[in-house]
Amino acid sequence: MKQIFIHSEYIKLDQFLKLADCVSTGGMAKALLAEGAVLVNDEKEERRGRKLVPGDIVKVEDCGTFQVAAQ
Repeated sequence: MKQIFIHSEYIKLDQFLKLADCVSTGGMAKALLAEGAVLVNDEKEERRGRKLVPGDIVKVEDCGTFQVAAQ
């Protein structure tokens, strides 16, 4: 599991997917979420604006598992 460090209180899921190099654009993030390929804390997530906080676990199909970490 790879840790992705954030410098704020939270990060939106679509921004996190770009930071983790799983997608390169917001449109790609939207499509990935619509496919049901993203789990947040073992629950399917479809909201691009979902706020992630340190400790959250994000699993992305064909990309990997990531943990949100505070810096």
